[in-house]
Amino acid sequence: MKIPKRIASAVINSLKGGVVPRIGLPYITVGREAEINALLRDIDIIEDGGASFRFVMGRYGSGKSFLMQTIRSHVMDRGFVVMDADLSPERRLFGTKGQGLATYKELISNMSTKTRPEGGALNLILDRWISSVQSETASGSGYTPGSPEFDSAVERRIYKVTDALSELVHGFDFAKLLSTYYRAVLSGDDDCKGKVIKWFRGEYTTKTEAKNELGINIIVNDDNWYEYIKLFAAFLKQAGYSGLLILIDELVNVYKIPNSVTRQNNYEKILTMYNDTLQGKAHYLGIIMGGTPQCIEDTRRGVYSYEALRSRLSESRFSRDGIKNLNAPVIPLVPLTYEEMLVLTEKLTDIHSQLYDYSPVLTQNDLVGFIKSEFGRIGTDSHITPREVIRDFISVLDLCQQYPEMTVTDIIGSDKMTFAAAEAGDGSEADEGYAEFDI
Repeated sequence: MKIPKRIASAVINSLKGGVVPRIGLPYITVGREAEINALLRDIDIIEDGGASFRFVMGRYGSGKSFLMQTIRSHVMDRGFVVMDADLSPERRLFGTKGQGLATYKELISNMSTKTRPEGGALNLILDRWISSVQSETASGSGYTPGSPEFDSAVERRIYKVTDALSELVHGFDFAKLLSTYYRAVLSGDDDCKGKVIKWFRGEYTTKTEAKNELGINIIVNDDNWYEYIKLFAAFLKQAGYSGLLILIDELVNVYKIPNSVTRQNNYEKILTMYNDTLQGKAHYLGIIMGGTPQCIEDTRRGVYSYEALRSRLSESRFSRDGIKNLNAPVIPLVPLTYEEMLVLTEKLTDIHSQLYDYSPVLTQNDLVGFIKSEFGRIGTDSHITPREVIRDFISVLDLCQQYPEMTVTDIIGSDKMTFAAAEAGDGSEADEGYAEFDI
């Protein structure tokens, strides 16, 4: 398995730091076939004009973010635009002090396509759309580019797109901005283009400022930001993309909100998004949220504390251990098997050796010994997380590479090879008494 050093470095350093790499996921993906297939069926529905909403539920380090990033990479290859954001005390789904707008800004900032996977693709998308309209006009109309007839034909095609959007909520102003952007491109007015981009990014603070600069008497705010996400989904389809996928992680930050009214307002926003996708009010839009079992199932503070959501999302009474309905709105992550963990360590060994230019020295028996040592110690039933296992294993690889005279047994048998999850606390999964083996 050959892997570019740039990608190998991103994978190893990200996992070493306990975060999910943004690139190179196919090189380390193991298991999760059932969960991935369930989400990809949703992608087929979105591509066909529908919408979907899913929760991915798992404990800290159980692989929620990894699964979401895996889907992210896959759908970008299929022509989707992806926006993702992690919730935080400053970024919520609803707020009265800009927290909802902050989430919108983060989503727009992280707008990604296959050709711009690192984010910041808004300008690229708008310019690509105008360029494609011009190309289609040139090939279909017979007019010479730059002639008045050609410009008029392009404007008619632009109008068809904007006219379709104007029927949606806030669609008229959204369409007007697209037309303004096209005219700015036509005239070479970079200042006007910048103002339109500024508006789409939610950076106007007052309606007066937007009115004076763009002639638009509305701005993106805490109350209406989700409506513009739906408008973007409709526009992106018109612009030649397959659809829009929204990834929102760290739902636990809503669970941690101390004020019950504020929490309920955030859950009400989730209900709105859920109903829109299932009732056909949104098109070409998929939403996936990631959260822990506690922040979803807790009936006192979690998502299930909002009765309208609990009645829609709670698990069927026919589900039980070993039998999970992956077509349900909530996808619970189950542990990877020991065999899958073994495959993962083999992949990491290969990537690490290519990154540091050495021949792998670990045998399969060494890998099995490492896995047994990790899961066989006292306290692993309540403290160990896959994230810690991976970090420990990369540490072993580092030491084996730097001290070739030492064997794996020498390293993993050392009293200094402690596992960091013992320090976990204050809401981490270490307090929930659950051992998992997935990444």
